[in-house]
Amino acid sequence: MSKIKLSENFIRNTAKLALNEDLYPSGDITSSLINGSPNITIKLIANQNGILGGLLFAKHTFYLVDNKIKFISKKKDGSFVKKNSIVAIIKGNAKSILIAERVALNFLSHISGIATLTNKFVKLAGKKCKICCTRKTIPNLRVIQKYGVKVGGGTNHRFNLSDEFLIKDNHIAISDIKKLVSQAIKKKKVKKITVEVDNIKQLKKIIGLKFNRVLFDNMNIKNLKKGVKIAKKYYETEASGNINLKNVKSVANTGVNRISIGCITHSAPSIDFKLEV
Repeated sequence: MSKIKLSENFIRNTAKLALNEDLYPSGDITSSLINGSPNITIKLIANQNGILGGLLFAKHTFYLVDNKIKFISKKKDGSFVKKNSIVAIIKGNAKSILIAERVALNFLSHISGIATLTNKFVKLAGKKCKICCTRKTIPNLRVIQKYGVKVGGGTNHRFNLSDEFLIKDNHIAISDIKKLVSQAIKKKKVKKITVEVDNIKQLKKIIGLKFNRVLFDNMNIKNLKKGVKIAKKYYETEASGNINLKNVKSVANTGVNRISIGCITHSAPSIDFKLEV
């Protein structure tokens, strides 16, 4: 499976693209009103509790605007931050800091939001069940969002369509489930095969075939328990579909190995941060 590689180059290029949206270096017409170039020391503060993520993105954003800025981290990605706690101290040219401020905070807010929501699911699911993200990510932000999931203690699912065979409902609606699985087995080489089923009848059609994982989609707890009991001797098991903070514990208690949840990337609320002079 493809792995997320957060190289310094990637982080810098991502921050650069974000600054370009603000037409950097000439786009901040308000900060240009400041006369002279006073140096200031400001605090980066969490406005609410959460799991911190994205510090390097924030740091490189400031450095791209002014490499003389000092960004002194007081916390680490993956750490729990309390409301009003200091995340970092930033020292440097006032105008440069103001130009980079919102872009840097946006990275922190979004990545920390994903990490925080993921962590809530991880804690509820317990140690025996993994919480996985999906490909329900914003185009061109997949690496960043999947990084947030990892920071929150989650597991990255497929990064792209080539990572594994995932035979889903629409594939099955167009063809025959057993035929599709058999074809995947012939072609798999080193690729894993996951087959999505939404009822026990489908599961029984493919039980015993040599693939890796059964993905139970949108099944109620009763049927999910039954499906897991049948499949666990042969395959890794996973559940998905309409899983939220209220029902994730019940789903995990069925014995599934993994739970995949789209909302941890597509609907995670941001964590609020601020700069205070």
